[in-house]
Amino acid sequence: MPKMKSKGAVKKRFRMTKSGKLKSNRPHRGHMHAIRDAAHKRGKRRAIITSGAWAKLLKRMMGGG
Repeated sequence: MPKMKSKGAVKKRFRMTKSGKLKSNRPHRGHMHAIRDAAHKRGKRRAIITSGAWAKLLKRMMGGG
């Protein structure tokens, strides 16, 4: 059976922590910040930690077994 190809889009958006969880930046951070309040913008600075079934699928897509 052939090997599964890794997905470049997933590899560039997620990175693996030392404990095996997936970490990514929050979306919608690019522009149009004048209409957002300060609390909303602060919340977008925090990273997202992905775990569970979704993380398992993404790890396989990244090429990690």
